Amino acid sequence: MAESWDGSYDPGSQSDDSHAFERLRIEPIYDAFVCPLTKQVMRDPVTLENGQTFEREAIEKWFKECKEIGRKLVCPLTQKELKSADLNPSIALRNTIEEWTARNEAVQLDMARRSLNVASPEGDALHSLKYVQYICQKNRSNKHVIRNAELIPMIIDLLKSSSRKVRCKALETLRIVVEEDDDNKAILAEGDTVRTIVKFLSHEQSIEREEAVSLLHELSKSEALCEKIGSINGAILILVGMTSSKSENLTTVEKADKTLENLEMCENNVRQMAENGRLQPLLNQILEGPPETKLSMASYLGELVLNNDVKVLVARTVGPSLINIMRSGNVQSREAALKALNQISSFDASAKVLIEAGILPPLVKDLFTVGSNQLPMRLKEVSATILANVVNSGYDFDLISVGHEHQTLVSEEIVHNLLHLISNTGPAIECKLLQVLVGLTSSPSTVLSVVAAIKSSGAIVSLVQFIEAPQKDLRVASIKLLQNLSPHMSQELADALRGTVGQLGSLIKVIAENIGITEEQAAAVGLLAELPERDLGLTRQMLDEGAFPLIISRVVRIRQGETRGARFMTPFLEGLVRVLARVTFVLGEEPAAVALCREDNLAAVFIELLQSNGLDNVQMFSAMALENLSQESKHLTKLPELPPPGFCASIFPCFSKQPVITGLCKLHRGTCSLKETFCLLEGQAVEKLVALLDHTNEKVVEAALAAISTLLDDGVDVEQGVMILCDAEGIKPILEVLLENRTETLRRRAVWAVERLLRTEDIAYEVSGDPNVSTALVDAFQHADYRTRQIAERALKHVDKIPNFSGVFPNMG
Repeated sequence: MAESWDGSYDPGSQSDDSHAFERLRIEPIYDAFVCPLTKQVMRDPVTLENGQTFEREAIEKWFKECKEIGRKLVCPLTQKELKSADLNPSIALRNTIEEWTARNEAVQLDMARRSLNVASPEGDALHSLKYVQYICQKNRSNKHVIRNAELIPMIIDLLKSSSRKVRCKALETLRIVVEEDDDNKAILAEGDTVRTIVKFLSHEQSIEREEAVSLLHELSKSEALCEKIGSINGAILILVGMTSSKSENLTTVEKADKTLENLEMCENNVRQMAENGRLQPLLNQILEGPPETKLSMASYLGELVLNNDVKVLVARTVGPSLINIMRSGNVQSREAALKALNQISSFDASAKVLIEAGILPPLVKDLFTVGSNQLPMRLKEVSATILANVVNSGYDFDLISVGHEHQTLVSEEIVHNLLHLISNTGPAIECKLLQVLVGLTSSPSTVLSVVAAIKSSGAIVSLVQFIEAPQKDLRVASIKLLQNLSPHMSQELADALRGTVGQLGSLIKVIAENIGITEEQAAAVGLLAELPERDLGLTRQMLDEGAFPLIISRVVRIRQGETRGARFMTPFLEGLVRVLARVTFVLGEEPAAVALCREDNLAAVFIELLQSNGLDNVQMFSAMALENLSQESKHLTKLPELPPPGFCASIFPCFSKQPVITGLCKLHRGTCSLKETFCLLEGQAVEKLVALLDHTNEKVVEAALAAISTLLDDGVDVEQGVMILCDAEGIKPILEVLLENRTETLRRRAVWAVERLLRTEDIAYEVSGDPNVSTALVDAFQHADYRTRQIAERALKHVDKIPNFSGVFPNMG
């Protein structure tokens, strides 16, 4: 069989002697058909003047070589000199050869046809496929022969062969058969063949995968087939994955990339590529495509879910183009641009790119324009969303002009316009514009400008009303805004909450929800925490609303580990403790506050919270609350009622003897308990407070020292208070606070406490030998405020560093 085929085709050695092809007779090659130079059957035979016949290409090459070496023209067979290089076409011979070739190819093709099925032995199928490749490569016109012989469906069937070699060779053959032949491609595209080829792409690191990519690349050159390939589920996803693979064969990667480039002819494919991470084709269409395509692709970009890195790329690539469309396009184009900008502005880094590209002025204009040129309300909502996105990116918005006369987003007129829109639009836009104000009030550089504009507009009452909004997003945005405003407008907020019905209760309801810990709850409690702590009316209202028992319950559940929500856990707990502490600021004016503290044993709660290591604010506010409670102890302690003296004792005082009453508080000289009188000594809180004097946060140290100082205050037994501190090993830490001199407030408190300690002679004697303490007191005496200098002077007298002249000069008062 191999010898009977024309000499330019070598099918390889045949190992199976019983091969079916060899049992068929094929017309032999005649010597006159073979070129003496190439030893191949001639396609364009020509005759020399001496009658010798050669393949035209071969004899022309011979003549050229003779000229190059300066040799006379001779016949390559006879070596005799030729007078002329003329070549005469042997038309009759050529026709005879073509007829012979056609007869042989027809027979050989028929032989090959019989082996093109999955039941054929592997060798037969491979040889048949090789022959089909050969005749297609030999003459392009033979491709229509393959088509007419209906061999393409037979080759396609071999893709189901159990032999991997046959499958690979079938893929390769199909590629050769369809190269530059649209008719053959159309036949290949029928049925599920393209889907079958795509399936081969999932064969990791295989020759089948490489052949399948090459075949798809060839098919993708047809615009009609681009849509077909793109419609196969997963085709584009796999191809995109292959282009980014670092382990893939380089040629395969290039073929996959070129295939995708071809598939870009179809818009649906471009969309799929974008969806699967290959965004550049879509971006190119937005930048360079015709108007309809730009509109279509921008609309689709607005629907895509992009990761953050991609958002930055998109913003840099098409951000300016989309902003231009937003400025000048028709409503439909502006809608597409706005939706795309909404998508890519939701990441801080990409939002900053858009700000630098000039997005703010047209956004503000879209929001504030009224009349015939105004955007539909649904698009104003998108504009508001984009503005909320970019404002929350952390940019310096007080430096960017957004309107005439170099106005910025925090200019009074702009803020007033935002507040006006918030009061006169629907919940969706109101929510986004509130988020804009949240962003502006989250920055130290812009918050004061916004606060001033809100104060001048008198809008705080309107803003507070949103606390009761039924829409959760709107409610959360309003609470977050009010939380940001509360450090700067605490009294105005307190007045607004106290003067209306419902808002305070709504905040408490939010805090009390037992659904984990949400951002809304953290913001709500943060808002309440900033309100003036000594506002008696507000505290009474909170007592009436039942706020404090709910807060205590939440604190306990958090401390017991029953509440989940780690992200907002810390600010929520800090806010709860701070709000709870406010009840201790009105103990002397509100009996209900005292009753609450007793009923819920609030002193014990705060003592336990002192040990919240790592939560500085919790420890600080707990210590502040304990200071307030301890100051109230001396008013709540029940002093013993002594019996009246007897008759003899009234006449003869020598008979009088004070009865001994046991079980009294050493500090308060009466009956004390932690729950009823909030006594720190009874609650064993002193050691815990002393431990906080070593804290790295001076605010915590200050609060702890203030609470400890209640043991030395007027109205208690100061000498006993000193002894209690000695037992708690608190003297040295108090002296160290004085020596460290970290803040003026700490120095003032430490000087006061040290003066009280030095009233005890033993301590005064011991301290007098410490030059560091004396130096610290002298420094306070010289440089502190007037009141602290007076106290420092008394302390220095206790250690004999300043003479006491009170006994030398009479009292001049």
